[in-house]
Parts: sequence; C-alpha cells; structure tokens
Amino acid sequence: MLNIVVCVSGGGTNLQAVMDAIETGKITDTRIKRVISNNRNAYALTRAAQKQIDAVCVSPRDFETREQFHEALLQAVDEVKPDLVVLAGFLVVIPQEMIRRYRNRIINIHPSLIPSFCGTGYYGLKVHEAALARGVKVTGATVHFVDEGTDTGPILLQKAVEVQEGDTPKILQQRVMEQAEWLILPQAIDMIAKGEVKIGEGA
Repeated sequence: MLNIVVCVSGGGTNLQAVMDAIETGKITDTRIKRVISNNRNAYALTRAAQKQIDAVCVSPRDFETREQFHEALLQAVDEVKPDLVVLAGFLVVIPQEMIRRYRNRIINIHPSLIPSFCGTGYYGLKVHEAALARGVKVTGATVHFVDEGTDTGPILLQKAVEVQEGDTPKILQQRVMEQAEWLILPQAIDMIAKGEVKIGEGA
C-alpha cells in the first residue's frame, strides 16, 4: 500500500482528481493518509473532510518565523510516515530539510510543459497569462520530482494541451486542468504505486 500526503493551497481540484481515481481504481493500492494546507480557508480541506480523510492546516501566519512554520509543516508530514508527498497546487516553498528527508519521494504538478513557463513567480494563472502573452500554440502540464530548485526536478509525465483562439488565462487554465493535470497526476501516482517508477534514495 502506497501511503501518500497531499499538500494543497486552494480549491483542491487536483486532490479531487486523486481521490476520485483512488475510488474508481484508476490509482491502485494507494491511500491518502493526510491532506495538508497552508490556507485555513482552502476548500481542499472540506473535500478531504467529506471523504473522512485526515486534514490539517499549517499556516505560516500562525508562526513567528518561517523556520517555525517549516518545522511544523515537516512534523505534520512526518506524523503519518508517508511513502510519497504529492504537491497538488501547494503555493509554499518546501523546506530544504523536507526535500532532504523525502529525497525522490515528493512530486509536484505544474501547469505548463517544463521547461517553459516555470520557476520562481510562475504559478496559478500567472503561468497561463505568460503562455498567452508569448503566443504559444501548445501548452500543458508536467508532473515532476521535487528537488532544491523551483520546478527543476526530474520529469515524470507531461501532457500537451492546445491553445485555442480567444483563450483567456482562466479558460486556458480550466482546459489544462481538465485535459492534462487531472489525468497525469493520478497516472503518476499509480505508476509509483505499481513500482513502475522507483522512488526513494537514488531514484
């Protein structure tokens, strides 16, 4: 059984896609041990609670220093001893200690075809605004392992999505979620659960 922690900051649509895929058997032999959000008002926490999944908020606002927040975040992860940490729209920089402790056991979903429109400052709608401003004809999403850089870890899966005439950032964001993110994030977790992708040290 692959035990996972899912970290989210907002609505939790990727979390929902993962929960649905576990329920329908598209993700095999996997359970969500905990959902963690940095945002007390994140609808993702409600989604988790509705499925009786342990859900906690660890917010930087509740701590005097970033170090204290990082310690609390790491503790919230460590408590459930996950095999894999899934960043599903988590808009917080992961502490270095967490990357070290969970080396090659943290994956992230990013709403572009890395190396395009990624790195510091590229998140959420900003990614799609940049893609439209550049005039690209194809965008998409990427699942990658997390390392010390921003969106620089090894790529696991990518899926392309066409940009259409008249797209706004919001319309494009929705299409990328529906046609790429909600498909390849569950697929990546299932590949790891089946042992098709090795995780852990030296992966």
